Amino acid sequence: MAELVRMSEATALGMHAMVALADAEGPVSAAETADRLSVSPAHLAKVMRALARAGLLAARRGPSGGYALARPSSEIRLLEVYEALEGPLRRDGCLFARPVCGRERCALGTVVSGVRSEVHEYLKETTLADAAGGR
Repeated sequence: MAELVRMSEATALGMHAMVALADAEGPVSAAETADRLSVSPAHLAKVMRALARAGLLAARRGPSGGYALARPSSEIRLLEVYEALEGPLRRDGCLFARPVCGRERCALGTVVSGVRSEVHEYLKETTLADAAGGR
């Protein structure tokens, strides 16, 4: 299937959860974060476990436990969150998994690679603190 930029629901959810945790003071449970974002607690818990395995979240068990950022929000870039959940962001100029047109240059190659480069640059330059509005 042709995709300009891959962004699964899990990745979008992970980014929003990370920004929400950037605002939090101390650990927050997946259920609390799911309630705040109005999303499925089970789905969010799965995403947060993946982010913890990637080293972006610290998980603490027990009554006062939950998830917290593993580093300050000013040190975590959105690209890290994206790549932890999606893998590397494609930056080439083909919309297909493998080229199908057989041409040296794709009719859309310049615009596709340009959009992908802009998205990559934005995610690379934007920290969770930036996304949370500097709070």
